[in-house]
Amino acid sequence: MPALHLALLAWAVAAGVMALLWLIHLPMRNAAIVDFGWGFLLPTIAILYALAGMGYAPRRWLIAAMAAVWGYRLAFYLLFTRIIGHVEEGRYVELRESWKTHLPLKFFVFFQAQALLDVVLSLPFLLAALDLRPALGWSDFAGAAVWAVAFAGETAADAQLTAFKSNPANKGKTCRAGLWMYSRHPNYFFEWLIWVAFALYAITAPWGWLGLASPALMLFFLFRVTGIPATEAQALRSRGEEYRRYQETTSAFVPWFPKNPRSGQAT
Repeated sequence: MPALHLALLAWAVAAGVMALLWLIHLPMRNAAIVDFGWGFLLPTIAILYALAGMGYAPRRWLIAAMAAVWGYRLAFYLLFTRIIGHVEEGRYVELRESWKTHLPLKFFVFFQAQALLDVVLSLPFLLAALDLRPALGWSDFAGAAVWAVAFAGETAADAQLTAFKSNPANKGKTCRAGLWMYSRHPNYFFEWLIWVAFALYAITAPWGWLGLASPALMLFFLFRVTGIPATEAQALRSRGEEYRRYQETTSAFVPWFPKNPRSGQAT
C-alpha cells in the first residue's frame, strides 16, 4: 500500500478513536483521557503500518513491537494513575477556564488535533514499514539500543513518582526520589529519547531524514506547549516556594547532578 494511503488510513483510525474518547469524556468531565488516546494510538498505528507495509518484515515488526511495549505501557499507566478515579488535571481545567464557551466543540477540535499529531509523529514507523532493504543495519541496532535505555528510564521514573505519590506523608511535597533528584522531568526526557530511538531506527530508510521531525516536534511540545511549562506552572501554584527551591537545584530536562542552591554549582 502506498505511503500516502497508509497515512490516510492511520488518520481515519486515529480520528475515529479520538471521536469516541471525546464522547466518553463528556459525562466524565475529564479531558485527560485524550492523553490515554494519544499513547494508545501511536503503537496501534505502528502495528497497522507493520500489517499493511511492504518493507522488510523483521524491520517493520521490530519497530512495531518497540512502539507497542512503550506506547501501551504509557497509555495504561496514564489511564490508571491520572484519569480513572482522579480529578481532571490542572492544565485541562485551565483550558476550560480560558475557553469559557462552546467547550464541547473546542475539546472536539483539540482531540482531533491530537489524532493528527499522532499520525505526524508516526513517520518513523511508516518509513521503517516501507523500507525494502533485506537486512537489519547499524541504524536498526542503534535505535533498538537507545530505545532500551529510554524505555528503562521512563519506566523507572514513572514507578518512582507513583511510589512517592502513594505515600500519604508526601502529599503536597515534591518528588526527589531516584531519577527525580537529577531531573525535574526525567519522564519527559526519556520520552523524548524514545522518539530519538525511533528516528534513528528509520534514518537510513529512503527519505529517512523525515523521521527526525518526530523528536523535533516532541522537543517543541515538551518545552513550549503542553509539557514542562504547564506542568511547572501547576507545581508552582500547588507547592509554591518548595517547588521554586527544587527548580533552583535540579536540571529541568537532562538528568544531571543537583546544584548547591547558594553557589549554583553541581554537588
